[in-house]
Amino acid sequence: MQFIDQARIMVYAGRGGDGIVAFRREKYVPAGGPSGGDGGRGGNVIFEADSNLQTLLDFKYKRIFYAEDGNRGGPNRCSGVSGSNLVIKVPCGTEVRHLGSGILLGDLTEPSQQLMIAFGGRGGLGNAHYLSNRNRVPEKFTLGREGEEWPLQLELKLLAEVGIIGLPNAGKSTLIGNLSAAKPKIADYPFTTLIPNLGAVYRPNGDSIIFADIPGLILGAANGAGLGYDFLRHIERTRLLVHLIDSSAKDLVHDLIVVEGELIAYGHGLADRPRIVVLSKIELLSGEELHQFSQALRMVSGCKILVISSAILSSIEFLKTQIWQQLGT
Repeated sequence: MQFIDQARIMVYAGRGGDGIVAFRREKYVPAGGPSGGDGGRGGNVIFEADSNLQTLLDFKYKRIFYAEDGNRGGPNRCSGVSGSNLVIKVPCGTEVRHLGSGILLGDLTEPSQQLMIAFGGRGGLGNAHYLSNRNRVPEKFTLGREGEEWPLQLELKLLAEVGIIGLPNAGKSTLIGNLSAAKPKIADYPFTTLIPNLGAVYRPNGDSIIFADIPGLILGAANGAGLGYDFLRHIERTRLLVHLIDSSAKDLVHDLIVVEGELIAYGHGLADRPRIVVLSKIELLSGEELHQFSQALRMVSGCKILVISSAILSSIEFLKTQIWQQLGT
């Protein structure tokens, strides 16, 4: 499935139905008064979070949405039928913003949560409203009002509690595959991960926590370089970051500084998010190298450095334990 996490759309609420001019025409009511009914209200536009949806792909093919118009009024003071509401389904984690101003209109994070975004127009008044002592045969009526219309920006931010970050080819996809049942694409070249990968990691009590592995960050990612910037929004909701560093890299400290710098440049509080720094692929290091690299990373990051190997199951289990402790679960 193609992963689409942004979309621009236009929504139109329904127009209200027109009121009408009508008079009573019963056989034994020779001077029947006005009986024109009101128009029905236009339909509203409503967004609803759907846990079965994963991307905004549907909005790539359809970008203009209309709610139903209200029907015109009827004789005998009958009101027109209101237009049906239009319910637009979006994935959980979708933010709805006004396209021009960027103002956040709503954040749909819970399944079945709804957001009323555009109100339908009021129906017009029939001539029955204009009966008076001076005017016993009113011909006046009003038209239905137009519904609201909004240009919108939809942004999907994945609902993950733990984000795995690092440079391209640091082993993030391998790690999320080992931690969970996810099966991300893995290969020995940069930018294998082109979309965020999600995995559910289960705790001993049976509860699960969602992990997100985003495409690798490079220098300048916060300013649009590489793939990372477009996906940094997906770790905005996380409670914990796991910063993975490849022990086979030429300069581990430089790699650490690059990623941390991009978190600072991106903003949104990511640089202040609790994190665990993890040195991966330790099977490639001697004991002396492992100690030396761990010390250097600890001095720069100020964090305890965990070391793991995908080939050593106990190291993965230890990492899980540290994550549970950080999350307080």
